[in-house]
Order: sequence, then C-alpha cells, then structure tokens
Amino acid sequence: MKLFLDKSADQNIISAYGTDHVKVNQTEYRENLIVATTALETDWAKAGFDGLTEADFAYLAEFGAEIILIGTGARQRFPAPALLRPLMAARVGFEVMDLGSACRTYNILAHEGRSVAAALIVEPA
Repeated sequence: MKLFLDKSADQNIISAYGTDHVKVNQTEYRENLIVATTALETDWAKAGFDGLTEADFAYLAEFGAEIILIGTGARQRFPAPALLRPLMAARVGFEVMDLGSACRTYNILAHEGRSVAAALIVEPA
C-alpha cells in the first residue's frame, strides 16, 4: 500500500509497505527495522518475531522515543510479557499491532511532531 503525507526534508516518513517490505522516504527495506523521525536502524530483531529477545526490547527502550509502535508482520501477535520488561522499566509507551497499522500510525504521530519510533517485523514473501 502506498501512503502519501507531506514530508519534511529532515524527517523519515513511511511512503509504502507490504508484508515483505517497507519504504522509508522511497527507499525499500526488506528486513526488520526501526524507523524514527531522525533515525533508521536495520540491525534489529534479525531472527524475526519468533526469535525476539529481551535484548531486542532493551535496545528499543534506549532508542530515545517516548512511544514505540511494534509492527509484528502481516498479523498482530503479542510478544511474551517478560520480553517487554525493558520498555516498562524505562517507562516507554508501546503499542503492538500488525505491520500496516504500525506504519500508518507512525506517520500520523510523526506528522504531529511526537517522539515516536516504529519497530517493524518484515516477513519474507
């Protein structure tokens, strides 16, 4: 799905997504990634949803966003509560949703100027 929003030159915006890719500022990514308004990290959760660890969420807790959107692929799946402890301990707000919902919500919050990051699980085709 293609998304269209006004884009600030210094802000990452998700311009399109599918279950097997995410486009940020028209650059396509086919791996799990974290998108924030001024940062992009492609070295996150390499083992996919089933391989998520507490360390993956500890990294998110230190990412510097007030809100983390966790996009779990084509469907909404919830990580084990124990894995989410680092986010709770750091008092970082988070929401678990499917990939498309996370992409759309990220764009809305980023456009509002919120401190947001999207941690996205991209599934192979």
